[in-house]
Amino acid sequence: MDNYSKRKKSTGEEKEKINKVKRKLIRKKDSSHNVIKLLIKGLGDTNGLVRRSNSEALARIGTATLPGLIKALLHSNNVIQRRAAAKTLKLLGDPTALPHLIKALTNDSDSIVQFSAAGAIAIFGEAAVNHLIIVLEDKEHSEMQYGLAAWCLEFIGAKATKAIKKAAKSKNSNVKSAAISALEEHIRQSQDIEAIQLVENAINDTAENVQIEAIRLVGKLYRIESLTKTLILKLKNNNPDIRKASILSLMQLNIIEAINPLKDLAKIEKDKNVIKVIKLAIKKFDNYMN
Repeated sequence: MDNYSKRKKSTGEEKEKINKVKRKLIRKKDSSHNVIKLLIKGLGDTNGLVRRSNSEALARIGTATLPGLIKALLHSNNVIQRRAAAKTLKLLGDPTALPHLIKALTNDSDSIVQFSAAGAIAIFGEAAVNHLIIVLEDKEHSEMQYGLAAWCLEFIGAKATKAIKKAAKSKNSNVKSAAISALEEHIRQSQDIEAIQLVENAINDTAENVQIEAIRLVGKLYRIESLTKTLILKLKNNNPDIRKASILSLMQLNIIEAINPLKDLAKIEKDKNVIKVIKLAIKKFDNYMN
């Protein structure tokens, strides 16, 4: 028998061994250390069906699997196992795992592990907010890590409005920007005056990334006369991203009175991306008026 055949046979035997253990688990609800160890080992299997089956079995066992799953998440050399461990911790839904998932999000070099950790973090709702704020405040993380933390906050949104509104008052622009974006669903559901005021104030924030998020959100949510004027004034802003965001919101809100300022801007605009958006907006408004 050649080496390839031996490896293939060994792999097949290992999978069958894991499947036997899982069948035993289902029959006897055995949550012994050895069963858990074998199931966690199976999270590193190259076969997706085997991984999913093991993950579901571990979730059924419950909190006894936490130490092994956390160890696999943070210390395994097998990236497939780390990814699957994060997904299993999501299925398990035990908040004890939260700080360890945050660590995986911020420390693991694999982007899929980071995504999987973020997906798990988001299910913990308000309990995750302060952890996410700490991530957003840290200047050492990558743009993707900031983005995932911001996505988690947005996902949590209306489930933790008090904490999100507090974050929207933060002095840290990353935190504030993410929190403003996360208010969208809450405002849609409740028309909360305090939350709306936070968004309106953020339109003129000193931080440009906060302004952009607030401008985008206004375009998605509502039309207010005072804000219409503010959006038109933003067309003169030095930051092309702010000009672009303002044009898109004016389009979404169907602010026809913006057409002349847009035509004036078209004569002097140099940014290619902004020029494209100006043309779209003018075309839309011209069609609407004719």
